[in-house]
Amino acid sequence: MLRQRQRMDYPVLAACLVSLCLYLNTLDADFAYDDSRAIQKNQDLLPETPLVNIFFDDFWGTPLTHSGSHKSYRPLCVLSFRFNYALGKLNPWGYHLGNVLLHAMVTAVFTCLAQKVLKRKFATYVAGLLFAAHPIHTEAVAGIVGRADIGACLFFLLTFLSYMKYVEYRTSAHMASHRWLYVVSVCVFTVASLLTKEQAIAVLGVCATYDVFVFHRVKLQEILQLHIFTMSHFRGLCEGLVLLATCGISLVATRIYFMGNKPPEFAPSDNPASDSDCLMTRFLTYHFLPTLNIWLLLCPSILSFDWSMESVPLVERLSDYRNVYTVIMYISIAYFAQVILKQLNQTVRNPYLGLKTQMNGNGVHHNVNNGAEILYSMCSSPGKRRLVLMAVAVILMLFSAKTVSRNFAWHTEEKLYTSGIKVNPAKAWGNLANVWNEQGRTSDAEEAYRNALRYRGNMADVHYNLGILLQEQKRFHEALESYQRAIHYRPKLSMAHLNLGILTAQFGQNENAAKIYRHCADLDTSGLKDPRLHEATKISCLYNLGRLYTEEERYQEALSVYEEALKRRPSHYAPQSLYNMMAGISEVYSKMGDLVTAERWYRKALKSKPDHVPAHLTIAKLLQKKKQYEEAEKWFKKASAIDSKDASIDHHYAQFLTETGRHIEAEVRYRLALSKTTPDFELLFNAANAFRQNSRDLDAEGLYRKAVILKPELPSAHMNLGAILHINGKLAEAERSYLSALKLKPDDSMTMANLQKLRNLMANTERKGTP
Repeated sequence: MLRQRQRMDYPVLAACLVSLCLYLNTLDADFAYDDSRAIQKNQDLLPETPLVNIFFDDFWGTPLTHSGSHKSYRPLCVLSFRFNYALGKLNPWGYHLGNVLLHAMVTAVFTCLAQKVLKRKFATYVAGLLFAAHPIHTEAVAGIVGRADIGACLFFLLTFLSYMKYVEYRTSAHMASHRWLYVVSVCVFTVASLLTKEQAIAVLGVCATYDVFVFHRVKLQEILQLHIFTMSHFRGLCEGLVLLATCGISLVATRIYFMGNKPPEFAPSDNPASDSDCLMTRFLTYHFLPTLNIWLLLCPSILSFDWSMESVPLVERLSDYRNVYTVIMYISIAYFAQVILKQLNQTVRNPYLGLKTQMNGNGVHHNVNNGAEILYSMCSSPGKRRLVLMAVAVILMLFSAKTVSRNFAWHTEEKLYTSGIKVNPAKAWGNLANVWNEQGRTSDAEEAYRNALRYRGNMADVHYNLGILLQEQKRFHEALESYQRAIHYRPKLSMAHLNLGILTAQFGQNENAAKIYRHCADLDTSGLKDPRLHEATKISCLYNLGRLYTEEERYQEALSVYEEALKRRPSHYAPQSLYNMMAGISEVYSKMGDLVTAERWYRKALKSKPDHVPAHLTIAKLLQKKKQYEEAEKWFKKASAIDSKDASIDHHYAQFLTETGRHIEAEVRYRLALSKTTPDFELLFNAANAFRQNSRDLDAEGLYRKAVILKPELPSAHMNLGAILHINGKLAEAERSYLSALKLKPDDSMTMANLQKLRNLMANTERKGTP
């Protein structure tokens, strides 16, 4: 008996090994698709986030009660991600390994179920291997967020196996009392499946169907006549149905409660059929989609990372050829249902033993184990067996090759989105554009964004991302139009409002920019997917509005705006993200002469985040203004100790040293800053001034030349370059630089005076050179 059980476990081991081998190449894959929001940006994975939060937030870290939540309640899946984060932070290898191991477990449990149902080793081998190798599983296993599907499937199967055991023990006179152990198992695994992915609640319906139609072979007539509630031999069935109903109602009620008693809101792109106003379109499309899914099970030639956004075009007319496939599917279902019902109607029930028996021609009962006997009899001849073996082998090889090939598509986002262009071109092009933009392939990214909009012109996110790309290329007017289109298609898109305000301010339209910032800050962001991001963006709008007022020297209004931002800071918003605003407040206080209050704000910032470099630098500058030079230098050194690679620290420290007359030390600091970064205009200009003071005239000349290239529109850049060229004896070049400065600022007295001195020198030089 032990040997037989060991042999029966070989299909399980074989299926597990195949599943592991086929998915080993996913371990090197990167994060992709929804992994960014579900893992990389999900605050619920962080150790500092209270663990209890995962039971009140959705799969993406958004509170379930928020109107923008998709109500995807999967705390067990998020808990597994949190475990991965604790072990390896954001290294994708561990997350992929978790998916592969989980898939192997699901394969093992499925094969055990097949073994229990089919009761034949060959059939169990075929079922287990087909499940392990089927390419349709790649989207769940290779995509990390697919863990919700794998985990739900595991608990689904365990629930079903537990219910089968419960039914078996329920009918046994000697083991009836042990059935309650399996009742507990059914409830626990059902809860676990529902907490992994919400669709797993369907397992209760599967258990009920098994109990009614497979185990008890209840006829449709008996259901319609309510015999299952009145006849004594159905008492065990009623117990099971009550158990399932109680479990289901309790779980659904709890789930609704956690959702805040509100249904989820889906965008039209998520479910285009439901968004259609035409009843016929909804009816035809809903009936075609199961047909497509069944076809993918039979022939998984086309797979996709996403099937939204009308990747399956709506069936809008009766003349659509796809309706033929729908009709064929339902005719096939009706035919097989008829065959099954006919088989069931030929059986009779033994109310004492709970066994199913069938009448033979002589009126003698014999046991019927399962419907698979019919299939086995079809393969009785050796020739047909060889044909079946060959067919199974070919299918397994094709499935395995397709699975491995599809896994490679998940290795990088670029490969994944490229593979999805044929199925979902709008989303694939949009995501591919983001990847290329991050890689610096801006021309390819722009073309991809425009390709996405050609397929679906109302995608606000794509318009917004295109706007960012154009803004980085200094194509400001085109970027402005992209942001306006994004707002047109999604008026609540706060990031587009923020960037629109920034661009408008750059154009010098401060009044319009202020209106945009204020409108953005007061947006109703309910219904949006990422409320944390939008609430943070609204605070950023207030920060920019305060900066705008500060630049216009409207200090009291700026101060009022900053105080409003602090008061409106949402509870989930990390305090350190407000440091820039606190710096703005301190700057306002400084300009109004209240250095004590400014210092208090910065010290408060440091109390929240002791290693915040900008606060260290600003405190140092405040102490410098108060002429407390020793204390100020201590803060500069503290900042340098926190981040020795930050060139801005050396820059500010060098400015301090220059002001206190320590020019040699300032030069050393400037050289450090220049070696650590690609210098901006301010660093080049200030360093050139310091080198000039130390008589490093040639070094200063080189830096001034670079500064002029960066900001040729500034008259001071040309004037200082002219001055150093004047000193270095390059008189003709110096004259050109002075003239460029005067062209930009004709009334600058210093430049005119220097030009006059230069021309006098040039005239004297010319006279001395004349014989």
